Amino acid sequence: MSPTGKLSHASLEQAAQWYVRLQDPSGAQEQQRWQSWLMQNPEHLAAWHYVERVSQRFAPLMEHSQGAGRALRSSRRQTLKTLLVLCAGSTLAWGTWRNTALPRLVGGWSADYATASGETRDALLADGSHVWLNALSALDVRFDTTQRLLRLRFGEVLIDTAKDASRPFLVDTEYGRLQALGTRFSVLQGDEHTQLNVFEGRVQVSTLNQQVRIIEAGQQVRFTRNGFDPTAPASPAREAWSRGVLLADNLALGELVAELNRYRPGHLGCDPAVAQLPVMGSFPLKDSDHALRLLQAALPIRVDRLLPWWVTVSPQ
Repeated sequence: MSPTGKLSHASLEQAAQWYVRLQDPSGAQEQQRWQSWLMQNPEHLAAWHYVERVSQRFAPLMEHSQGAGRALRSSRRQTLKTLLVLCAGSTLAWGTWRNTALPRLVGGWSADYATASGETRDALLADGSHVWLNALSALDVRFDTTQRLLRLRFGEVLIDTAKDASRPFLVDTEYGRLQALGTRFSVLQGDEHTQLNVFEGRVQVSTLNQQVRIIEAGQQVRFTRNGFDPTAPASPAREAWSRGVLLADNLALGELVAELNRYRPGHLGCDPAVAQLPVMGSFPLKDSDHALRLLQAALPIRVDRLLPWWVTVSPQ
């Protein structure tokens, strides 16, 4: 397993293939080969546990669809509710364990605003400010007589601030504090940095080591507790998701697939052999299957569905 705690694509694919093979009655030799594979590398066991977790969370939905018959047709709302829970349980658990610390995931359930896989949310705050929360995100709101404070626990938020001359509008992240200077901006909390995109107005950023910089409209910047990366043009993609659109402007395929994975239940992976292919265009976030068909038509890739809940983008 890598130092970052991420499981390799190869181990995950092997674990999924073993899962499929073991669904059929298998002899002692097949079981021994599987056990031997598990013991070859600690990452194999971790990958196997991940496949089991995803499959277990999808089992109730599969049983429901197979045994309900006519009752299924009369209970669509309950099926959708079950699917939503599975979305939250499977991809949220894995995606957040993979991309953030586990304690952060647990803490996310107590946040004032939180979203699961495939879910976005918008809210009007008490001061009239408007916030949009991206999938797999958690946000706290703390307003008092002296300040308006948001704390982004993880994920991404788009903010359109309301005017209030007596109270500053602040956003705390893992790596610093942002102060809106009459503005519309997005904040994305990554593994190793915070990313700010300013669409209107200005935002003052103070890192944890007290470095300060003002970012103007049309700019973006990444920062850590120790400092700033060079500024770059603001990315329209960091605003488009609030409208259900994934914009790709020479975006690496692996990054696009990782973004789509936040919007679907189960596992969506990308083979490293095609992960660096550049992608241009716009894709529907709420219909990831259609997005995958568009990608398959435009790029030398194929979309493999080993299981209903296990999809991999591979070389053609």
